[in-house]
Amino acid sequence: MNVYDKLTEPVAMAVFVATLFLPVVVGLLALRRTKSQSDFFVGGRAMGKLVVALSAVSSGRSSWLVLGLSGMAYKLGAGAVWAIVGYTTVEALQFVTLGKRLRAATQRYDSITLLDYFESRFGDDKHRIRIAGAIIIGVFITAYVAAQFNGGAKSLSAALEIPMAWTLVISAVLILIYMVLGGYVAVALNDVVRAIIMLIGLVVLPVYGLIAAGGFDALWSTLGELQPKHVDPLALGLGGAIGFVAIGLGSPGQPHIVVRYMSIDDPANLRFAAIIGTFWNVVLGLGAICVGLLGRALVPAVESLPDQDPEMVYLVLSSQYFGPALYGLLVGGIFAAILSTADSQLLVVASTAVRDVGEKILNIKALADETTKLKASRWVVILSGIVALVLAFVAEDLVFWLVLFAWGGLGASLGPPLLLALYWRRTSRAGVLAGMVTGALTTIVWKLWIKEPTGVYELIPAFGGSLLAVVAVSLLGRPPARADESAPAASESDDRA
Repeated sequence: MNVYDKLTEPVAMAVFVATLFLPVVVGLLALRRTKSQSDFFVGGRAMGKLVVALSAVSSGRSSWLVLGLSGMAYKLGAGAVWAIVGYTTVEALQFVTLGKRLRAATQRYDSITLLDYFESRFGDDKHRIRIAGAIIIGVFITAYVAAQFNGGAKSLSAALEIPMAWTLVISAVLILIYMVLGGYVAVALNDVVRAIIMLIGLVVLPVYGLIAAGGFDALWSTLGELQPKHVDPLALGLGGAIGFVAIGLGSPGQPHIVVRYMSIDDPANLRFAAIIGTFWNVVLGLGAICVGLLGRALVPAVESLPDQDPEMVYLVLSSQYFGPALYGLLVGGIFAAILSTADSQLLVVASTAVRDVGEKILNIKALADETTKLKASRWVVILSGIVALVLAFVAEDLVFWLVLFAWGGLGASLGPPLLLALYWRRTSRAGVLAGMVTGALTTIVWKLWIKEPTGVYELIPAFGGSLLAVVAVSLLGRPPARADESAPAASESDDRA
C-alpha cells in the first residue's frame, strides 16, 4: 500500500507544492513587521490573542498530534485519551496564570528570552543561570530541531520519491527562508495557517470516516469485537494513565511555548486566548484519537499498514476518503506540522545564542546597535539551521535518542524554576540554578539507567527533583535581597490586567 500514489495526480501535487511554499509567502508579508530584535524574537510584544492562542497550540503539538497520537490510538485504543488530558489542562491554566505573570514581568524587565527574565529577576550579574540555561537549551533543542528536520525530510522523501539528502536540504531551506525574513511574526502566523490545516484534517477526516463506518455505535461495536480493551479508556491501568497525564508537567518549561505568552499585545487578552487554545487542543486531540480508532477498524492488522507503522494510519484514511485537492492539502499539512515545532525551537536557539550568549554573557560590543542585533539574529538562525541539518544527516540515531526525552528535559529543567520564580518570593538565584541542573541530570540518568526497569516516564522524577532542589536550596540560603521587587510586582500586574 503506497499512500502517496494519489500525489501523482496533477491537482494533488499542485496543492501539495503550494502548501509547502505558503510559509515563504507569509514570511514575505511579515518582513515589514520585523524591524528590531524584539520583533524578531517576541513579535514586539504586539501579537493578537487569536494568533497567540493558535500558535501556542500548533508549535506545541506539530506532527506528534497528527501522526503520533493517531498511531497511539491505533495501538492502545480509547486509553490514548489520557495523552491529551495532561497537556490540555496544564496549558489552559498556563494562559491565565503563568502566562499573565510572565508577560507582565518580562515587559517590566524588558526581557526578550526566558533566561533574560531569570537573570533580571535574581540580579545574576555573573550570568550563572544564563550559562546553565543556554547549555540546557542548546543541547535539547538543537537535537529536537534536527529530529524535526529528519522527520519532515523522511515524509517529503517518501511523498516525492527523491533521495533523503535532497529533502533534508529542501526542508531546511523552506523553513530558514521565512524565518530569516519575518522571525517570530512569520513563525506565529504560519502556526495559525498550520493549525487551520490540522483542524481540517482532524475534524473533517474523522467525521467523514464515522459516516462511512456507519456511525459511532457501529465503530465501537467493531472495535469491541476486534479487541475489547480498545473501547475501555481505563484499560491502560492507573500507572499508564498517570504516565500520560504527566506529559503536561513539561509544558511550563518549553521555551517555544511560553514565549507565546510573552508576545501577546495585552495580558488581559490571555483569557480569550485560553478559551480558544483549550478548545483547539481538545478538538484536535480527540480528532487524532478518532482517526486512530477508525484506522483500527478499517485496517485491523498493523502488518497491512505501510512499513507496518501505526503512525501511517492518518495517511491511509486520507488517501481512501478524500479527493486529490484535499488529499494534497492534508499531506502538505503534515509536512508543515512536522516543521511547526522546528521553526519555533530554532528561534529559541537563535535568541539564546544572540541575546543570552553574545549580548549578555560575552558582552559583544557590536551587538549594542539594534540593526546589528537584527542582522546577527538572522545569521544565527541560518547557522543554527545548518548545524541541525548536519546533525539530522549524520547522527540520526543520536537525534532520535535525544528527542525522546527533550520534552522531559526542558520541562524538568526550566519548568519548576519558572513557576517558583513567578509565584514564590523566597526563591533564590542558587535555588533556580540547582533546579535547572537537577532537572537536566535527573532526566538523563533516569532515561539511561532507571526508566526501563521501572517503566516511569523520566519527566515525573526529574520534575519532582527539580522542584525540591529549588525549594531546598532557596530555604538553606539567605532570603534573596530583591525578593520584594519580583513576585509581588508580577501579581500586581495580574490584578491590573
